[in-house]
Amino acid sequence: MSLVQRLPEGPLDIVGDIHGEIGALRQLLAHLGYDDAGRHPEGRRLVFVGDFCDRGPDSPAVLRLVLPMLASGQALAVLGNHEINLLRGDAKDGSGWYFDSRMASDAPRYAPFARLPMDEAPAMLAELGRLPIALERADLRVVHAAWMAPQIATARALTAGSARGAYDEYEDLAARQALASNVAGRVQQEREQWPHSLEDHDRRPPFLPAHSERELGKSMVNPLKVLTAGVERECRTPFYAGGKWRFVERVAWWNDYADEQAVIVGHYWRRLQPGDAPAHGPQAENLFGHTAPLAWHGLRGNVFCVDYSVGGRWLARHQGEDPARRFKLAAMRWPERELRFDDGTRHNSQGFGVPMRVPAGQAGL
Repeated sequence: MSLVQRLPEGPLDIVGDIHGEIGALRQLLAHLGYDDAGRHPEGRRLVFVGDFCDRGPDSPAVLRLVLPMLASGQALAVLGNHEINLLRGDAKDGSGWYFDSRMASDAPRYAPFARLPMDEAPAMLAELGRLPIALERADLRVVHAAWMAPQIATARALTAGSARGAYDEYEDLAARQALASNVAGRVQQEREQWPHSLEDHDRRPPFLPAHSERELGKSMVNPLKVLTAGVERECRTPFYAGGKWRFVERVAWWNDYADEQAVIVGHYWRRLQPGDAPAHGPQAENLFGHTAPLAWHGLRGNVFCVDYSVGGRWLARHQGEDPARRFKLAAMRWPERELRFDDGTRHNSQGFGVPMRVPAGQAGL
């Protein structure tokens, strides 16, 4: 068995990124008809696209609910970039529920948030470490961020349970390449010229080419990172996303996806209300600005992002808004291609199999 595994036959409910929003998850599963063990009276199966944790109020509760479903085989999931961070001990924005080093910096944005007792960590990490990178069957593929043929081929050749170790090896390769080009020295020079924290939203940095080169090298050298974090390229206009200023931008890889099988992803913080400003910067305009909120997208109209930004509810709480108004948790019912949301609303997805017309200037490969 490899890091690309088989989806079961039969009807599926594919759930978007959860990000610690346990209330939304419980509501969605109830509307879908599942019990707390992940069982459905009609024999449907749950599939999660990853990113169970970080930023939301109760990541431990989400994992306590979902991991037993995965361990029993009742549900399936792929690794998201946030699970990769946990497995590697890589403390990132919004992970103060797990990492002590993030508590002080996360509190202004995300508090209050439940913390995981450390005696629960080994079992949690062991279960996450068994997850695949991608799932597939004849009519459908599921991956967290990008289905790219060369990187999928690499994942197929890796054994089940090896994601963390293989990821580390590719990160080491990226680091060696960066060392050969002295990117670290050039990054340090840029830090001396721009000494402010890149997590400080109020201090927009200039374009920092060595920072961009380092980020791009890491994201594109590592095939598992491409599949879990997406395809990126240099961006000369810095933008704030995911808690820090960035110098590479995401690419709408689906504009070049030519295979017949449908692909369902998460990761990209789609929005249900098209008039709303995105919660994480101008990237959404490049990726979904010309795509209807319920529409399939891509070269063949057979790719769908099922992440409707529930991970942004912390922002609504911070601003005194109703957190459920703009930020939703969704599931795609397959093969019906119907969307269910955590508030109980149901919508048919649109334009499946209809080639997407990509306006000039919209991101692609």
